[in-house]
Amino acid sequence: GSVVTWGDAICGGDSSDVQHRHFGLALCFHHRPMDRGQLSGVQQIQATGRAFAAILSDGHVVTWGCPFCGGDSSEVRLELRGVQAVQATAQAFAAILANGAVVTWGHPGYGGDSSKVRYGLYDVWQIQATESAFAAIRADGSAVAWGASGYTGDRCPSDAS
Repeated sequence: GSVVTWGDAICGGDSSDVQHRHFGLALCFHHRPMDRGQLSGVQQIQATGRAFAAILSDGHVVTWGCPFCGGDSSEVRLELRGVQAVQATAQAFAAILANGAVVTWGHPGYGGDSSKVRYGLYDVWQIQATESAFAAIRADGSAVAWGASGYTGDRCPSDAS
């Protein structure tokens, strides 16, 4: 399919920088008027509060919008191949690869940094998200959660003292 974007460029309203580009490179960090056109070959699209990630028909991911909210995936672009699904919190993305591995990017406090649980992120077949955390379900039925403390199932924010 194709995607047409509009609105504030800093919040993902301008996808012109990724219309002909692959490998997740995009920083739509400008406010100049331009032809927004269409982004083609899109299989799935997901959004944070201020950025978008689209899985293309070749399994690559392109991102655009606020760089700090997941709109800049350049640090993980080489890993974003064979992507099967993408999920989002308010400011980060998590992608499931064909081999069951997970790649994350975006704001670390919203799940963009999964380094503390990376050894548990294998054989993943589904990811769900809250505003600030992710939970991955593995093929063996176990779950792995990461993101903001208090939002990963360890306690609810109202329980915080």
